[in-house]
Amino acid sequence: MKQTTNTILMVRPSGFRKNEQTAVNNFYQEDIALENARINEKAQQEFDDFVKKLKEHGIEVIVVADDKSTDTPDSVFPNNWISFHANGTVAIYPMFAENRRLERREDVLEEIESKGFIINEIMDYTAAEDEGFFLEGTGSMVLDRTHKKAYCALSPRANEELLIEFCEDFEYTPIIFAAYQTVGNKRELIYHTNVMICVADAFVIVCLSAIDDKKERKSLLKHFKEDGKKVIDISETQLTQFAGNMLQVENDKGTSFLVMSESAHLSLTTFQKKQINQYCTILSSSLETIETCGGGSARCMMAEIFLPKNV
Repeated sequence: MKQTTNTILMVRPSGFRKNEQTAVNNFYQEDIALENARINEKAQQEFDDFVKKLKEHGIEVIVVADDKSTDTPDSVFPNNWISFHANGTVAIYPMFAENRRLERREDVLEEIESKGFIINEIMDYTAAEDEGFFLEGTGSMVLDRTHKKAYCALSPRANEELLIEFCEDFEYTPIIFAAYQTVGNKRELIYHTNVMICVADAFVIVCLSAIDDKKERKSLLKHFKEDGKKVIDISETQLTQFAGNMLQVENDKGTSFLVMSESAHLSLTTFQKKQINQYCTILSSSLETIETCGGGSARCMMAEIFLPKNV
């Protein structure tokens, strides 16, 4: 099973702004002294430039327009509500913020099928919202698809029982831990695992200092070692520049890229860049508005499509 794909789904925003419903536990979100309409314009420009760059490098991007009739300020982050798997299964996830539940759309699946992809089954976990339990897709879980491991930092958006249910359904091993960031002078849980860990085919980028429990940190390193992955450790300062929020993709020729934002790229040391370049090419794009208001970055914007395709 491959870790990387050459096809991703992205949703072009129409009402992007800072989402007040997610800001309660996403400490990366900040206010910008601009009107919402201007913020949305800037986000759309960043989105379009990012898509253009991906396509220029031979990566297939299926772009779906945001539904203008709904108030979905975070629709630009589709990886939280949907994931696509090589056996033709699609998973639909329960979301913490009520306005994010409106992002789930049937027509997105129809659009993907229209491109020749095969959907055999839909696993719908959204009923858990009624119980107040959430698991926000590949934001809450970082999947090692090759070794069938799901890395998960528990938080209000990543429920342990739901994670275990997902792992049973998809035959993954759950790797559970707690990850923290310093907010003021307090240690607060990091809202999404994919902010602090990126699992690529031959390496991982991880903020080990975010894991306060030594046993959990040791366990994580043991898994990386047994899977033969090179560990590239980032600092908490780099974490705030979204250096953990990256995704490895490939193009139509099989060339591998590590996709990240410009701020993530700029935060990396020369040595870290050299380590990454041993395995793949860095591809970065400016996402300043999306990062500042949305509290998410490049990885959150891309939902990988691993579905089988009609030949």
